[in-house]
Amino acid sequence: MKNPIGICDSGSGGLTILETLAKALPKQSFIYLGDHKRAPYGHRSEEEILKFTIELVETLFKKGCKLVIVACNTASAVALRQIQEKWLPKHYPDHRTLGVLVPMVEALTGLEWDRYNPGISHVPQKNLAVFATQKTVDSGAYPHQVRLRVPNFQVIQQACPGLVNAIENNAREAELKALVSACCKKLSGQMFGEKLDVVFLGCTHYPLVENLFRDCLPETVEILSQPKIVSASLKVYLKKHPEFKGGEKQTLEFLTTGNPENLGHLEKFLHKSSPPFKKN
Repeated sequence: MKNPIGICDSGSGGLTILETLAKALPKQSFIYLGDHKRAPYGHRSEEEILKFTIELVETLFKKGCKLVIVACNTASAVALRQIQEKWLPKHYPDHRTLGVLVPMVEALTGLEWDRYNPGISHVPQKNLAVFATQKTVDSGAYPHQVRLRVPNFQVIQQACPGLVNAIENNAREAELKALVSACCKKLSGQMFGEKLDVVFLGCTHYPLVENLFRDCLPETVEILSQPKIVSASLKVYLKKHPEFKGGEKQTLEFLTTGNPENLGHLEKFLHKSSPPFKKN
């Protein structure tokens, strides 16, 4: 495997990112690492999230990845900046880590991350909703970054307690539907009758049950696809940084910190044979 790109997540959610990336970059090899043993991250302390994310990134670096995508919204919101600014320059100055927060903020606002005029906006007002883990909600990362760029956007956040656990533990569809329905009802209660324009599923696990969110939300509401947006962003990044590209033939490797035998249920979510996970 030549110059693979690493993808790490707290569990299985990052597979939604990998699946789209693998289709968009058919000659690029990837190594996926899911921290199923310690999933989910949404209820953990910031110190734990930082520690665990560094361990995942470093594991992938040692397996030959010079670029790692942190495909976890919680880790991207809480830990990625510290990794990029403090840990990476000291330990792996020639390596890079990217997250899922920046591409989504760019997609939500229509503005490039580094090219905007704070406090100035000619964009029509929109009401945006972010469904996320409690830790991502508590970080305030998405509302802060969106309003910094487009002050007249209203960003409503709704935590989805228990949803990641239910997905990871292969819950029945009725249980998943009940959890999603409860989250959507709580979000509706925050709208006070206002129209909702755009919804962003701010956890990479949630696209695995996007159909359930679609059933619970008004038909007029747009649901942004994080996997597609992150994929498009990475393609642009690799054009600017071709040194991180690798190979002429795609190879995929799947690693887990948990028990590979417990991950066979992923087939029903990914619409293909479940990946052959190996114990890391």
